[in-house]
Amino acid sequence: MAYPSKTDRETILAAAVEQLDRQGLRSLSLRALAASLELAPNALYRYFADRAALEEALAGEVSRILHASILRIVRKAGPEQAIRGIARAYLAFARKHPNLYELLLLPCASGQEKSAPREDLWIFFAGHVSSLTGQDHADEASMALWAFLHGIAQLEAAQIFSDGKPGPTLDFGLNAWLAAASSHPQKN
Repeated sequence: MAYPSKTDRETILAAAVEQLDRQGLRSLSLRALAASLELAPNALYRYFADRAALEEALAGEVSRILHASILRIVRKAGPEQAIRGIARAYLAFARKHPNLYELLLLPCASGQEKSAPREDLWIFFAGHVSSLTGQDHADEASMALWAFLHGIAQLEAAQIFSDGKPGPTLDFGLNAWLAAASSHPQKN
């Protein structure tokens, strides 16, 4: 994709997401990114103090992309269907964009950029969970569901599942999680 020689933060992030999606985090290069934008490498420092700041901004951008893909799935779903949709969209994202997914799992940098998109994604996720568990159990239930989904994504990426699709395992785990989530009385 060609970019104008004069650019802005959003254009840099879009190019970086493309580079990251194709080549992965370890291959993310500020020089290659600057070259793809027809900029001098030093020009990127106007927008990002260092690679860590760029990675944090990219994590926010990837969170926005994942959030948007999940929103399309769960718009009019009931609570249980929304959780199933979120789970499937999460795993579909991890499959389709393994390099972007990896970035979601980096720790948030302290003092660099505030990652509102990461927080927005968590609030959205926990909000759907709380519709089943009530607010009192939303955080631990959300973390348990996220850990389960991440485990499935990692096992699938490692090709542990013989057919490449963890369907029965995913359904079993979701059914178990839904049963546990439904057993907590809502006190909202």
